Amino acid sequence: MNFKELLIEPSWKALLAEELDKPYIKELEDFLEEEKKHYTVYPDEKNFFNAFNLTSFEKLKVVIIGQDPYHGASQAHGLAFSVLGNTPFPPSLRNIFTEYTTDLHLPMPKQGDLTQWAKEGVFLINAVLSVRKGQPASHKNRGWERFVKRVIEIINEKKENVVFVLWGADAQKKESFINVSRHLVLKAPHPSPLSSYRGFFGSKPFSKTNEYLMNNKIVVIDWNLDIIR
Repeated sequence: MNFKELLIEPSWKALLAEELDKPYIKELEDFLEEEKKHYTVYPDEKNFFNAFNLTSFEKLKVVIIGQDPYHGASQAHGLAFSVLGNTPFPPSLRNIFTEYTTDLHLPMPKQGDLTQWAKEGVFLINAVLSVRKGQPASHKNRGWERFVKRVIEIINEKKENVVFVLWGADAQKKESFINVSRHLVLKAPHPSPLSSYRGFFGSKPFSKTNEYLMNNKIVVIDWNLDIIR
């Protein structure tokens, strides 16, 4: 496995070339090759870098950080919280859509694929980019966290006026890598059923994001998932 062949978007490929040559990345690639011999791994390796390939560095305006990919069939495809096609909404995504409907006064989306958000400039990145089928957090502490930390540092250093949406305690640990005088950080409890009622509902992340972008003369995100573009 070669991450450089999977990461095809030119701006990210240039920014991450040095990181992808580090020894821990080779160890991670070797680990994933071995995992694939014995287990089903999600998402498909061609989608490991889907968030990067769909949202170029130049277009990036918003970062939403998840934990690790969904571990069921026909779910994960490389975008945090997003599921393929007509897959039923996982509980966290359903809660995100509930907040979306109340915040933006839009109907519940018909499907859970967030590719349109990615194309709008919403970088949907998990802290860990792969998982064994049926075993959440099974690829934790293998190198992905270090890689994603560097990605966030690059966004923080090289861009201005990015909105970082941090849902839950794990995502909020990333705030220490972010210069809050240059960027907006929106924090709320995780949208999972266990914590969503502690302040996720009513946090208005979508409208607050667009208000900040508008105030900084940046084209806002069209969050509407049911418009065919």
